[in-house]
Amino acid sequence: MTFCLDTTIITPENNNQIKNAIILLHGYGGDGKDISLLTLNWKRFLPNTIFLCPNGHEACPINPSGFQWFDLSKDDPDHILEGTYKAEKKIQQFITEIKKKYLLSNSKICLSGFSQGCMMSINLGLVAEENFNCIVGFSGKIINKEDLSKRKNSSTKMFLLHGDLDAVVPPSRLLEAKDFLLRENVEIETKIIKNCDHHIPVEASSLALNYIKKNISI
Repeated sequence: MTFCLDTTIITPENNNQIKNAIILLHGYGGDGKDISLLTLNWKRFLPNTIFLCPNGHEACPINPSGFQWFDLSKDDPDHILEGTYKAEKKIQQFITEIKKKYLLSNSKICLSGFSQGCMMSINLGLVAEENFNCIVGFSGKIINKEDLSKRKNSSTKMFLLHGDLDAVVPPSRLLEAKDFLLRENVEIETKIIKNCDHHIPVEASSLALNYIKKNISI
């Protein structure tokens, strides 16, 4: 079976049975191989988990070799929102394909992402008809609070991490997201990483792994 998105796939070692999946969504201008580096540590502790790291469905104008989930060339909320709808449909199709191929339910799938990928993970986790296992997001935000509140169908619990020195997506966005999610009755944990800019440091990766291990069946 071919997925609708080009995907870097890391399967369990020793032919272990696949019981869970973690979908990792890269940031603006990145690709699946970039974000797959997280699995170098994670896979040792999640022996029955398959990791799927898709490329965004659109080429990124600022990085011809990279991809995007939605366009940021226009600072127009309506344009960005339209782009997120298109990305959601494509990723939802991708998730449906994964569920069919590996015989998994939403409860066995964790969504994770960095920056733009984190933003998409949050949206996907709340507009789905059924909760996912959990969401782990790095350096993201709520794209459009009013729109998401209207479309919310589920309440996937999540853990959001952010660097205190992030100049690309300010850490205040984490606090805004936490406030929004609490108001929407979503179980949310957060962590501000000290002396960290717009990237995923080892500390954040380790904290995220521990959160996933608490929630997913190993």
